[in-house]
Amino acid sequence: EISARVLAANGIRAYLFDAPRPTPELSFALRHLHAKAGINVTASHNPNIYNGYKAYWEDGAQISPEQADVVSAAIEKVDIFTGVKLVSLEEGKKSGLIRIIGEEVDEAYLKVVLAERIRPNAIPDVADDFKVVYTPFHGAGYRLVPEALHRLGIKHLFPVEEQMVIDGNFPTVESPNPEERTTMRMAIEQGMRERADIVLATDPDADRIGIAVPDEEGNYVLLNGNQTCVLLTYYICRRWSETGRLDGHQFVVKTIVTSEMVAEVARSFGVKVFDCLTGFKYIAGIIRRQEPLGEKYIGGGEESFGYLPEDFVRDKDGVSSCALAAEAAAWAKSIGTTLYQLIKELYVKYGFYKEGLVSIVRKGQEGQEEIHRMMVDWRTAPPKVIAGSSVAVIRDYLTGESRDLTTGKVTPIDMEKSDVLQFITADRSMVSVRPSGTEPKIKYYFSVREPLDAIDRYDAVGSELDAKLERIKKDLRLE
Repeated sequence: EISARVLAANGIRAYLFDAPRPTPELSFALRHLHAKAGINVTASHNPNIYNGYKAYWEDGAQISPEQADVVSAAIEKVDIFTGVKLVSLEEGKKSGLIRIIGEEVDEAYLKVVLAERIRPNAIPDVADDFKVVYTPFHGAGYRLVPEALHRLGIKHLFPVEEQMVIDGNFPTVESPNPEERTTMRMAIEQGMRERADIVLATDPDADRIGIAVPDEEGNYVLLNGNQTCVLLTYYICRRWSETGRLDGHQFVVKTIVTSEMVAEVARSFGVKVFDCLTGFKYIAGIIRRQEPLGEKYIGGGEESFGYLPEDFVRDKDGVSSCALAAEAAAWAKSIGTTLYQLIKELYVKYGFYKEGLVSIVRKGQEGQEEIHRMMVDWRTAPPKVIAGSSVAVIRDYLTGESRDLTTGKVTPIDMEKSDVLQFITADRSMVSVRPSGTEPKIKYYFSVREPLDAIDRYDAVGSELDAKLERIKKDLRLE
């Protein structure tokens, strides 16, 4: 509201939503209303002390680092005590410079979400005994996600009622992060009571999605972000292929710390794959770059539980991702399987990938300096062997170079510069290191892979990969 009042005081028209809305709806509304920029105030899945101001540009994507620098320079020129113009909300509305929006944009947004169904009959075909549990963790998905699911044809939707009330203190969870099983506890317990086919969650600003699915014994397994990305990408590619919609001009996008399995799946269908830095503004940038070339974005995401099925939004979208995940689960049910069984089958086909993440917190100015020293140390003294396999390639996204340690060949990385290092071993294991862009952390991402020749070897190979992940952490002294 304050942002709208400042804009109006400067003669700029501002559309102000009448209540909290999902972050992806802001991205959609920007393009729908032909606005120049967008503002969202959110802490996303973090405690409210991390409340942040997210700025978007006219294509619906978050502003680029270059644009952010221009904005920051303008901020520096403003005297915060005397240079900020402000009108009251009533003055802004009376002048017509502040316009309250709501249901009409919701309807337009839901219309495009529903229009992107890949198999419109997927849910109606199994609706009589297809059950879904959903929670918004006290956040902005509380209305539009259930509405989208109902309109898809879901008859048996069970919201976690205690968590359907907007409350920035998140009274029923320690942290409203769908990555955490403890956070998903109430939803999973309800899923077990209802024997749900899928449990869905969105984080408080409804741009990320959490999914839990039952295994063969009826125990609910929380999918990680990589598995979600793999399953949704596979469903899109397979259904587009079966309906004859793939013609070589489609592409998916993943971040450099997201599982390579996503790329394996897409390429097996003849779909192009692009890598980018962490953050959906980079995925949006690739969509923007490829559009004039006549290429169609059909899906993409990142390991941190963000996915975007279509390009009418230019940020991760928990609403449309919930709709797609429900459709995929219903489709799996119609062919006699489940998403849990499907991920196992995909591991047999493409290789069993497992990923891990370690975040080391270092607060304050001293912590920031320590994280910087860590990155310098990894550059000057990189590991030579990780978990028994020699390091074959080092990618440094700050220098923009990839070095093959076997041949000595150096090739440029066609990507924006960023403080990220990747170590790839001879056996295709990968370690990525980067400072967090939003929290006082340095993050270590791990990816390991082994062939899986049969589903009945799933547990044994999974244990081997878990042991390998632990050995990597030990070798890097991260335990």
